[in-house]
Amino acid sequence: MKKVLVTGANGQLGSEIKELAVHYSKFDFIFTDIADFPLDKEAEIVANFNQIQPDIVINCAAYTAVDKAEQDQETANAINHLAIKTLAQLCKETNAKLIHISTDYVFDGTSAIAYKEEDIPNPKSVYGVTKLAGEIACQRECPDGIIIRTAWVYSEFGNNFVKTMLRLMTERETLSVVNDQVGSPTYAADLAQVILTILDNEKWEPGTYHYSNHGEISWFDFANDIKEIANKSCEIIGIPASNYPTPAERPAYSLLNKAKIKAVYDIDPVDYKISLKKMMARL
Repeated sequence: MKKVLVTGANGQLGSEIKELAVHYSKFDFIFTDIADFPLDKEAEIVANFNQIQPDIVINCAAYTAVDKAEQDQETANAINHLAIKTLAQLCKETNAKLIHISTDYVFDGTSAIAYKEEDIPNPKSVYGVTKLAGEIACQRECPDGIIIRTAWVYSEFGNNFVKTMLRLMTERETLSVVNDQVGSPTYAADLAQVILTILDNEKWEPGTYHYSNHGEISWFDFANDIKEIANKSCEIIGIPASNYPTPAERPAYSLLNKAKIKAVYDIDPVDYKISLKKMMARL
């Protein structure tokens, strides 16, 4: 039975993998999080990896506090870049397979069409810069690895846009939401299923892939969909991102082209609204 090490197991994606893992009995899943597998300490990564001796690593762990990363560059770099370098080296040395999760924030958002895997990244934030550095380290140290870039992740677990909107819609009569940043949300349960589908597949095709749900919307549109499904009466006002300054710059357009993952693994992204309804029903 193959041992699968999942890092970041208490995050949104890790929690969803945990839910689905029960259906994949041919794998022995070892779920770890920051307490038992800290990624900001190289010596502990090596010691824990050697103790577990995994056949496959799914790295869901990341420093995802995008604005906080602007001030906390050292920690963001340790977790998003240096830890990946170490994990990739260990996977290469032991012939373990590696699936690493990255982000649409590696792009600058100046495109007018959905980003393909081979488009040149140009991150605008510390978070994006450190995630890109992690990708490069992963490719260099473990060329046989798979990188999956995703975007706008939400889930019934952890903190995210959907849960924040639901809370604010209950507390307030009006809400201002950015209407000039465009992308596609990703339900973490769908991404978890994609990862396990790849894991369960007979073929292993190294490289970078894009996955999010299907659709092209702004945060304002997303908020309105949440309002409609939850049947809330709160008024939502669309505002430009310039009216809502944040420490970290976000890409204005970060839609991901998913043709490659469909061609290689026959994975067809679910429409975002179907997934949103499913997640909100589970809440």
